[in-house]
Amino acid sequence: MAVSEDDVRHVAALARLGLDDARIPAIAAELSGILAHMAVLSRVDTSAFGAVTGIGAAGTPLRVDGGNQIPIAVPREAFAPAMRDGFLLVPRLATHEDAEPEAS
Repeated sequence: MAVSEDDVRHVAALARLGLDDARIPAIAAELSGILAHMAVLSRVDTSAFGAVTGIGAAGTPLRVDGGNQIPIAVPREAFAPAMRDGFLLVPRLATHEDAEPEAS
C-alpha cells in the first residue's frame, strides 16, 4: 500500500501539523517504506510459536501500597498557598481567569 501526497496532507491537516510542501514527497516515501516493511513482516510464518503469555485481560498486578512514608524536610503545606482535605489548592491558570460562562 503506497501513501500518496494527498494522504500525507490529509493526515497532517487532521493532526493540525504545518508541513512544508517540499517535505511532503519525502514523508510519503518514508511512510510507504514503513508500510511495505510491515507487509513483509505480516507474511512471516509464526505458526510454530505459541500464543504470547503476559498480562492479558487481568491487567498488570499491582503491589500493595504499604511501608513507611519517607519524611520530607518541609511540611506539605509549604508547597502550596492552601490545602483542603489533604490536597494542594493552587491558583487558577491565568488563561482561565477571564473565562466567563457563555449566555445560552
